Amino acid sequence: MKIGAHVSTAGGLDKAIDRAVEIGAETIQIFVSSPRGWAFKPIPTSMISTFKEKAASTGIGPVFFHCIYLVSLGSPTEENLAKSVQALTDYMQAAKQLGAAGVIFHSGSHRGVGFDGVFDQAVRAMDQVLKASPDNVWLTIENSAGMGDGIGSKFEEIGQILKALASPNVKVCLDTQHLFASGYDVTHKEGLDRVMEEFDREIGLHNLVAVHANDSKTPFGSAVDRHENIGKGHIGLDGFRIIMEHPAFKDIPFLLEVPGIDGNGPDKANIDVLKGLRSELGL
Repeated sequence: MKIGAHVSTAGGLDKAIDRAVEIGAETIQIFVSSPRGWAFKPIPTSMISTFKEKAASTGIGPVFFHCIYLVSLGSPTEENLAKSVQALTDYMQAAKQLGAAGVIFHSGSHRGVGFDGVFDQAVRAMDQVLKASPDNVWLTIENSAGMGDGIGSKFEEIGQILKALASPNVKVCLDTQHLFASGYDVTHKEGLDRVMEEFDREIGLHNLVAVHANDSKTPFGSAVDRHENIGKGHIGLDGFRIIMEHPAFKDIPFLLEVPGIDGNGPDKANIDVLKGLRSELGL
């Protein structure tokens, strides 16, 4: 089990590797454009080479991209849906260039029409992305917390999308805070066993490729997406012991998206907490 974090690319993509080394991350997630804008600039060849060389020399990997926050497969406007497809496609192509394993993304909101009301549209949009993308990069759906009519807060919904696409390049990232907030009991062994049995039944454990390791500022079932530092929230250290020890996560990279002790994002302190639990559990 590799432990890493979302790290900043400020100053150049390769700086993410430097920052990962500083905090002890073994695997990383990055943005390759502003997460709050549609604009995407081609990545210079020299930057691609430097990034790949640094990643190889440090042994940091796998690398995941997180697509921009504006992506919405349930968008009621054709313009924004087309922009969402383009953003995902740009990120998938960039992932191939930089040797990233996949692109993790939020599916967005169904805007009150219900999952069934946007299902066909979401599947068509993802199919467009897959057809325009390299076939060795994972298009990776992240479960939502259920906030704002989020698509994919339930395994059944994600499973329906995967079954409709029937592509080996569509995978899943589980966010621990989103699971907890959307009503999946991951803090007790029996509850987590049931959760992962449901995941296997609806989605398939072979489709799980990453975990966003985040504690929760909000209580169980709140449907509110609010991350907390590891051990400081409602999941707690005991909850993470249970999660990390579960066999479903044995070889899955854990990526922190926590606020950090100083409020500057994932840091060495949080990395060390997870590494301490990994050592304690003999993983």
